[in-house]
Amino acid sequence: MSFQLTVLKVLAGQSAGRASVADLRQAVAILMNSGKDWTDRMKRLAEHAPDLNIFLAKFVVRDDAGWEITEQGRLFLAALETAVAVRRSPLRSVDDLPATEAAAPEATDAPKLSDPPRNRRQRTRRRRGKGRSNRQTA
Repeated sequence: MSFQLTVLKVLAGQSAGRASVADLRQAVAILMNSGKDWTDRMKRLAEHAPDLNIFLAKFVVRDDAGWEITEQGRLFLAALETAVAVRRSPLRSVDDLPATEAAAPEATDAPKLSDPPRNRRQRTRRRRGKGRSNRQTA
């Protein structure tokens, strides 16, 4: 099922929702081999659609030029992603929020453009440190 969800995601990401079989095969291979994050994400989605068949459900149509996601496919994918997101984040009511959050609903947790990317620096340091230790042992 993760493969079929990856196909839906790739097609949904195309400007026309369409890709040739060769392009689709390449994009799916890249994503499916990109690491644990992608695999885990697709597994979470697949839990909500255990018997998914994108062709029988008419979420994807095939022709000689390639594959195309249908409007039903886009709606299904959006609903599936929403269901997973809602399940992963605890629901909070306005009554549960501190007074400052309730008074300013437009405030977000998104960093400001001027904030330094803290995690990027930490990752860079870790990579450099890891690389040095590998060179010393080699």
